[in-house]
Amino acid sequence: MSNGKKVIVVGAGPGGYVSAIRAAQLGVDVTVIEKSSPGGVCLNAGCIPTKALLSSIEVLLHVQNAGTFGINVAEVVPEFAQMVSRKDRIVEQLSKGIEFLFKKNGITLVKGEVKDISPSTVRQLGEKGAKEEFKAENIIVAQFDGEKVITSREALQLKQVPEKLLVVGGGAIGLEFAYIFSSLGTDVSVVEEMGQLLPGEDSEIAKLLKESLSRRKINIHTGVRVDGIEVKEKTIIAKLSSGDILEETKALIAVGRTPNTKGIGLEKMNLLDEKGFIKVNERMETAVTGIYAIGDAVGGMLLAHKASREGIVAAENIAGVNAEMRYDVVPRCIFTQPEVAAVGMSEDGAKESGREVKAGKFPFSALGKAHVIGETEGIVKILTDASSEEILGIHIIGPRASDLIGEASLAMELEATAETIAKTIHAHPTLAEAIMEASHCVSGKAIHI
Repeated sequence: MSNGKKVIVVGAGPGGYVSAIRAAQLGVDVTVIEKSSPGGVCLNAGCIPTKALLSSIEVLLHVQNAGTFGINVAEVVPEFAQMVSRKDRIVEQLSKGIEFLFKKNGITLVKGEVKDISPSTVRQLGEKGAKEEFKAENIIVAQFDGEKVITSREALQLKQVPEKLLVVGGGAIGLEFAYIFSSLGTDVSVVEEMGQLLPGEDSEIAKLLKESLSRRKINIHTGVRVDGIEVKEKTIIAKLSSGDILEETKALIAVGRTPNTKGIGLEKMNLLDEKGFIKVNERMETAVTGIYAIGDAVGGMLLAHKASREGIVAAENIAGVNAEMRYDVVPRCIFTQPEVAAVGMSEDGAKESGREVKAGKFPFSALGKAHVIGETEGIVKILTDASSEEILGIHIIGPRASDLIGEASLAMELEATAETIAKTIHAHPTLAEAIMEASHCVSGKAIHI
């Protein structure tokens, strides 16, 4: 039932479409303006297509290692073009699914590009060039904006596996592509300007991942920047600050994204910070009444699930349901092999904040389920405040880390202690037992190591 409120959502990414659906559920009249396919970067050129390729790689490695499980198979030949086709089918199906959800919830989807935003008004250029104007008391801004030197978008459209690949950037995006192409036989080099892979994450976990990827023959350069890239007829030449020169087939630039928030009227309302991100409070409100912003447009962690939660917070506040965003419990995942996942503070970050830290660590090599599935690499690491016993962060590198981090996020959301997790009975044999065992280790009461 309608509550008489109206909202325009600019952008149908994971923040925009989720906020639209939540607002519609709460009785708000919703219009979504999107210039391309619903789903945003995550669905069309990020999370979903990369994970589709990673799933193909996972199957490939399982078949290649079938002999260790007592299964003999013939020659295994990866067909990259078929992997890409499968990826495209999945993206198309999920994008159509969002359009179905819009129809189901009575949401109006308008295809076009937003040209100007002002209080209560959004002006856009339609698919056929016609200018249109939409009015609503509330607006949610959720949009975000080669051949040899490419980005992740072009990498997802490749039809052939490059012989040699330079990945500029050792964050989640760069490392996932490095892992994908290395598994397909590409000679991969990664260059990260900061002193470790995954800048900002726990340094011990980053070190373990670097060692693992190096064993997989991925060449990793940390604490080094790319000073220049020269494009030749068949190769690219990269000059590093270390003095090294790399000759590669392609270069993938994976050093983050910049917002496309400029030129649509937000500057004149003084809503942008110095980097072009939209300034908001914990209710996702801007300084202008009725205008909200979410997702990559507001900066911070550029994660789909973070954007989705921000979208729900904005929608609920518009509908009169008080809600606030918590960033300290947003999980981060890197889908390499082994996987990496974390929530909360790193050990270095916790110590820099003045905390006295206690850490509990448990290796997957001591876990029965890890041996059963043949994946024993990695650890679970739990950080707590030595005096209050508050959990400060949980970090995982190992099998199914991206699935296991859900328990860690829930524990931190509920403000549980490591002792609470240790007392929680975990099914045996499961990978989740590693979290319980690490919790025992925090208090020096390790059971299985």
